[in-house]
Parts: sequence; structure tokens; C-alpha cells
Amino acid sequence: MGIRINLDVIMAQRKVGLTELAGKIDITPANLSILKNNKAKAIRFSTLEAICKELRCQPGDIIEYISNEEE
Repeated sequence: MGIRINLDVIMAQRKVGLTELAGKIDITPANLSILKNNKAKAIRFSTLEAICKELRCQPGDIIEYISNEEE
């Protein structure tokens, strides 16, 4: 897969838990967990915007492209 989600890293840096962040951005903890564990197939821009606003980061801090050679 060419896209890696680094949400867990940003959450750890900000010392924010899954349940806390899910409550603040109005998403279920189960759906946030899917995203955090790099199992999501897509993300809505509104969700990405809410995450970035709450964690004070840029989309590029969360989403990373990895070429097949690097995997």
C-alpha cells in the first residue's frame, strides 16, 4: 500500500488518547481506531480537517506516501 497513516505517532506526540480525540472530533472510537491502525481505505476531508484542527498539525503530518521499494 502506498499511503501510510501516521495518526498514532501524532497522537502520542500530543499525548491524546483515542477515546478523547474521537469525542472531540465527533467520530466513533471504532472508526478512529481503523484510521489510526492504517486499516482505512479512505478518509473524508471533513474528518481530516477536524483531526488536524484538534491535533494542531498539517495533513502531511498524518498522511505519508511510501513507494513500493520502501515497504
